[in-house]
Amino acid sequence: MMAAAARAGAGAGAGAVVALLLLTMIAMPPPAEAHLQIGAYNETCPQAEEVVLKEMTAMVGKSPDLAGAVLRLFSVDCFVGGCEASILLDSTADSTAEKDAPLNEGVGGYEAVDAIKAKLDGACPGVVSCADTLALAARDSIRLSKGPFIPLPTGRRDGNRSVAADVALNSPAPGATIADIIALFATKFNLTAKDVAVLSGAHTIGKARCSAVSPRLYNFGGQKGASDPTLDASYTATLRGECKPGDNATLVNLDPTTPTVFDTSYYALVAGKRGLLSTDAALLLDPTTKAYVSSQANATSPDQFFADFAASFVAMSKLGALTHHNGEIRQACSKINPPSSAGGAAAARSRRHLTATAGLLATLAVALVL
Repeated sequence: MMAAAARAGAGAGAGAVVALLLLTMIAMPPPAEAHLQIGAYNETCPQAEEVVLKEMTAMVGKSPDLAGAVLRLFSVDCFVGGCEASILLDSTADSTAEKDAPLNEGVGGYEAVDAIKAKLDGACPGVVSCADTLALAARDSIRLSKGPFIPLPTGRRDGNRSVAADVALNSPAPGATIADIIALFATKFNLTAKDVAVLSGAHTIGKARCSAVSPRLYNFGGQKGASDPTLDASYTATLRGECKPGDNATLVNLDPTTPTVFDTSYYALVAGKRGLLSTDAALLLDPTTKAYVSSQANATSPDQFFADFAASFVAMSKLGALTHHNGEIRQACSKINPPSSAGGAAAARSRRHLTATAGLLATLAVALVL
């Protein structure tokens, strides 16, 4: 009887140990995920960054405005769900995608990304994600516009969610103040007021539709014929010549001084009340952003802006990035991979991991009753 009790006690002790082991296994985090890193394709596709630069060089050489379009495309992608190429997905019969959201009207550069991805898949089939293709193309847009070269970590994978309604949820609301914008950047993206001012400097290249500026030119504040008083009067007259009432399609330069050169002239324009967008003008309404605008408007060299932009750009490029077994490598950037494709390999690995874990748990459970 004592022996039986001893065996029972030992069994209880062993059971406690196994139970503790089970709890420990359940509580353990999954194996460390891979992180973004410089040269993530050095072994799997060593020519990847060279291919992107070569293609972007050719395309920007023919169409200089493409640089600004691709840079904006990347920013729009990162601020909605992270830098996982969701902006590139097409709408389906069941869902309207981000690219077709009203706020993304006029966003371009999709064809450039598709063309570069095709070249990358020709060199290294199924290796480089659409997310990294877009990220590297945006990085090179800056370089090819006489901006800084930014060492950019790679290793992003592609997401499979793209919902138009997400765009408004991650964008400043109509009538948002600079305080609202800074709060949005801080709470959703962990970016600072300085980052807001620095990343706004991307408006040194690219264009915007008249629909984005017309509310500042006509009937401002609901007053017939009124214009935004924070916009320089002579610049208002110039813009009215480019954007006639009701014209929503014409494109105007964000930086009319040097529209295809990545430099600090944007800040001089904003400081002189010639920022094209209301969000540009808003930079003068916060002490931190205003101070940054003033410092760069009066800078004798772009070096500080270049250094600041590189840091903020890399920080932005990491937002919501999917790595390792998360996400997929899309075959076509506009569509998620079919379930049977190689893109389902990550899910298969996950299922195998769960099956193996379940088997181990079953073995340990048997040990509890022996």
